[in-house]
Amino acid sequence: MPKKKTGARKKADKMRERQRAIQSGGIEGRSLVDFPCNALMTCDKCQRIQKNRAFCYFCNCLQKLPMCAQCGKTKCQQKSGDCVIKHPNQFTTGMGMVGAICDHCEAWVCHGKKCLETHGCACPCIESECYECKRTVWDHGGRLFVCSFCRYNICEDDQMEHQASCQVLESENYKCGSCNKVGQFSCLRCKVCYCDDHVRRKGIKAERNVALKCPKCQFELRETKDLSMSTRKYEFGRQTMENDNDYDDYQGFYQNHDFGGPEGFSFGGVKAERCPSSDSEEYDSEEEEDDDGVESGLEQLQIS
Repeated sequence: MPKKKTGARKKADKMRERQRAIQSGGIEGRSLVDFPCNALMTCDKCQRIQKNRAFCYFCNCLQKLPMCAQCGKTKCQQKSGDCVIKHPNQFTTGMGMVGAICDHCEAWVCHGKKCLETHGCACPCIESECYECKRTVWDHGGRLFVCSFCRYNICEDDQMEHQASCQVLESENYKCGSCNKVGQFSCLRCKVCYCDDHVRRKGIKAERNVALKCPKCQFELRETKDLSMSTRKYEFGRQTMENDNDYDDYQGFYQNHDFGGPEGFSFGGVKAERCPSSDSEEYDSEEEEDDDGVESGLEQLQIS
């Protein structure tokens, strides 16, 4: 059996992986979920799981052991370090450890000089607006994620739904957006395919080991064959439904679709139904009844 790793060995392996990530891509090479400002937190009072923040999103309660948004520590053990508030011969936790609240991620930052100076400009939640619902960290209690296809920020509520519908083209076929050829490359932000002639067009120099850029938004292109791209489709038309007494020859006159208006026909949430008779039809029926009453009165006068 392999030997069990000690705490020092685990710490060394973690530090080695961190240094490798810094050398490869810096902050961009690190996943957004791994940042302490985007870590999970359980409220001490309501016991609800949420993103790391200074106050609970649900009950607005202050946490007993706040976590630093930059270094991720909950206890300051530096007796003689870069702490702005000196605490010789004692460790600090709770509110004695914090120094500020970040405006971007809404989390505590410890009183270390390095964390206070660097986190405000390097916070990964600066552009934290969700692409789907347009909410920021202050408007929802969940964590932030980055879509693996279009690289947009997505909140925890819309993560699964966005990932499922991200690889859908805006066109009805896989042809190039500038010509009629089959698109070999796809832009996952514009949702458009491009052929090889328009990607490697005149004036664009392709570099080795560097992804080609989209002609429209300059986002990295990916080959369509490596993705599970699907085209846009429409679901409309006459659908067979219950037989209507007035429209026996036109089965399915009303379709099982939401049109979105105030009455039966509406563009969101209401099933199409038969509209009641209008005011003009009721007025015509009243006039016909009045005419019938007048004619019957005249007949009675003539008989008498």
